[in-house]
Amino acid sequence: MWHELWPDAPVDQVPITHVTNGVHVPTWLGGPMRELLDRHLGDGWLERADDPQTWAPVDQIPAGELWDVRNRQRAALIDFLRDRAATDRLWRGDLRPYVEAAERAFHPDVLTIGFARRVATYKRLQLLTREPERALRLLSSDRPIQIVLAGKAHPRDNDAKRLVAELFALRGVSEAVAERVIFLHDYDLAIASKLVQGCDIWLNVPRPPLEASGTSGMKSAINGGLQLSVLDGWWAEGYDGSNGWALSGEVDHDHEAQDARHAAQLYDLLEGEVPATFYEREDTGIPPRWIERMRASLRTNGPMFSATRMMREYTEKLYS
Repeated sequence: MWHELWPDAPVDQVPITHVTNGVHVPTWLGGPMRELLDRHLGDGWLERADDPQTWAPVDQIPAGELWDVRNRQRAALIDFLRDRAATDRLWRGDLRPYVEAAERAFHPDVLTIGFARRVATYKRLQLLTREPERALRLLSSDRPIQIVLAGKAHPRDNDAKRLVAELFALRGVSEAVAERVIFLHDYDLAIASKLVQGCDIWLNVPRPPLEASGTSGMKSAINGGLQLSVLDGWWAEGYDGSNGWALSGEVDHDHEAQDARHAAQLYDLLEGEVPATFYEREDTGIPPRWIERMRASLRTNGPMFSATRMMREYTEKLYS
């Protein structure tokens, strides 16, 4: 980015560097996950949150305990969403059948995907509806998903507001949309906290290379959520092939072609590997491959994207 100001210097010697964002772990941890990590990571672990060795005991946490925490935090989110969805739909003046569907909306045992952020065109909310028939099949298959969307568009970002309007236009297409998709208006920190704690998958599909960081995914990761994100921003640093899923992060100035490729990759994952990993269970009801990815995500993303690491890098790399 800054090489043109020092054209005679190698890129790694350009004297402008970066520090990747981190998140304040105790602020964003759900209660059940906090209790679990307090028991297994040792006294004072939050003060050592940037040390990979602090998170190494995650591999010894019993699978049943990890899965119980995931179920409890998802169930708490579902309770909130049902109440909030009915209120939001009444507030917007939606038709009565759509409002009543909120009482049946979401199930505590269904794979829950979160997409919540500032609604801007480069965030590409439209990828979710690019192939409507495939999207509807995802909601009503024998391995269903449910999606919670939340965000705000800038008042002057007409393209972003149009994307939200197009999304709402689908609510009358199928009963599955009314019961499996919720859009929360007036997105704020309180709602964000519930979503990052309860969602199983955190979805982020910005157009590369425009993602600055992506801290909501970091908040999800410390709660045992798995990422499905474009390899841009923080996920280009965090993804290792075992701790979530990724879409290609290549830069392509042909946006239409890029969107088509990324939408196809997204649908392929949501039709195949992601729900298979979630719904394939042992006799105990535990999904072993999902738990394996949860462990890998906590072990790698926990220390790498804590605010403790961020502040240490500021002091050591920049301020010293």
